[in-house]
Parts: sequence; structure tokens; C-alpha cells
Amino acid sequence: MDAVDYLRDFNRFYTRELGFLGRSYLGSGLGIGEARVLWELGHGAGGDGARDLARRLGLDEGYLSRTLAGFERRGWVRRVPDPTDARRRAAHLTDAGAAALAPLEALSRAEIAAHLERLPRDGQTMLAEGCALIRTAFAAPVDPGEVTFRDLLPGDAGWIIARHSALYAESDGFDASFEALVAEILAGYIRNRDPARERAWIASTGAARLGSIFCVREDDETAKLRLFFLERSCRGLGIGRRMLDLCIDFAWQSGYRRLVLWTHKSHEAACALYAARGFTLTSEHPVRSFGRDLVEQSWRIEP
Repeated sequence: MDAVDYLRDFNRFYTRELGFLGRSYLGSGLGIGEARVLWELGHGAGGDGARDLARRLGLDEGYLSRTLAGFERRGWVRRVPDPTDARRRAAHLTDAGAAALAPLEALSRAEIAAHLERLPRDGQTMLAEGCALIRTAFAAPVDPGEVTFRDLLPGDAGWIIARHSALYAESDGFDASFEALVAEILAGYIRNRDPARERAWIASTGAARLGSIFCVREDDETAKLRLFFLERSCRGLGIGRRMLDLCIDFAWQSGYRRLVLWTHKSHEAACALYAARGFTLTSEHPVRSFGRDLVEQSWRIEP
């Protein structure tokens, strides 16, 4: 299957799994579209008028107008003219509308909780992370101000191996031996880490992981930067520079006299970032690695 088939298959799966195909959403007598409009109104989305609400939800304006009219007849919504634009009327839930929404919210949470109870804890974590990744894939570029950096947690190593190797397979044609190398580096780090002189950072926004960078000990005076990568959708936003700064600052605070790294000449954007941050290219030579002919490079920076 291609990406289109996978997405269509997933859409059929989750709409069936969560009961979205019935004519009455959670037995409320409302269709799924009507229930969503009611939820949006309950969370303040009707203040900018029906046209903006329709655009936000991707709904036909005629359908939304009929839905709002039906809510008005039930006493759930009041329409208030906008004093600055006579063509626009804000829609607000009445107390009766809020009372209609409240049990739907509670029942929806209970239904989802019941689905999650069938999963083990790691399955629930995987599901939350998967949802975050789907949102990231469809969303506008990540807001750099919302990105945080945390230490390595259980489950992160498997993700790093999968994403790091997949990205380099797609962009550089690396074979499975690169995935084996990433796994070996992570296994050594997890087993032997010296917390005082070694550190990892996972860039994330919400539950979505975006990239990683590691500072590891090579000898008493030398630290090595490893496993630095960032999802494509997050590049060019200054996030990689912040990750690099974290690694460099940690190296100096830990007493190292130099920080080195190993990369390939084909990684032009990363090499430009290293040079801009003050790293010096110390050597390069042709190699045959990961099923490709490459030019291997070594870089170094000192305080």
C-alpha cells in the first residue's frame, strides 16, 4: 500500500473503532457534525461568526447555518449581532446548550477511557505519541517557542533508532548497517552512561518527539557529539541550533577541553550549522559506509 491507502485504511479503522459511523453520536440524537459544532461553540469558537466557524471546521456554510438554526430552536444557542460588522452574528451557547453539551463531554471521555483500558500502559503511550505525530504531519510548521528539551526516557531509544535510520535511508540511501550502528551507540550509552559527564536531549512539543542530540565521553578531555537529528518538518526554525548549543554548553560545564563529531560531507545543512557555531573541519576522506560511497568528516570545537 502507498501513503494514500494507509491513510484511507486508518480512517476507516478509527471511525469504526470509536463509533463515529452511527447516525446518533453517543445516543444524543445528534450527528457527529452537529456534536462537533456544539463542542466548538461550548469552547468559544462561535464568537467570530458562522463563516469563520465553517472555515475552521471545513464545513459547508449552508450545513452550518441549518445546524445553528436547529440549535436556536432548541434554545441551545443565541445569535448576537457584531457591533463592528452588521453582516456577522456571533453564536454563543445558552445555559441550556451548556447543559446539553456537558453529558456528551463526560460520555465521550468515558468511551475513550474504556478503549484505552484495553491497552497496556506502553500501548497507551504509543497511541498518544502516534496521535501527536499525525497532528504534526498535518499541522502548520512547529512553533519553535513550544519546543522543549528533556532527558532520555524509556521508549525513546527505540524511537531514535527507527526515525534516525528511516530518515537517512530516505535522504542518503543508507542501508540497514546504519540502523545497527545507531542501536549499538544507544545500547552503549544506556548501559554505561556517566550522568555527570554525559547527557542526551530529546526535542519535543507535547507528546511528539522531534529530534535528539547526545554528548558522550570519548576521554577525560574530549566529548563527542552523537545521534544529532531533527525531523524534516522542524528544520530551518532554529531548533537545531538550540540543540547544538545545549550540547556545547554541557560539554564546557562538564570540564571537557574539546567537543568532536563525525559526519559526512553530504550532510550540507548540518555541516553549515557546525561551521557557523564555530566548529573546525579537521579531516575528511572517502569511505564506503552504509552501502554508499561517502566522504567522512571530523569536526572539532574548543572553548
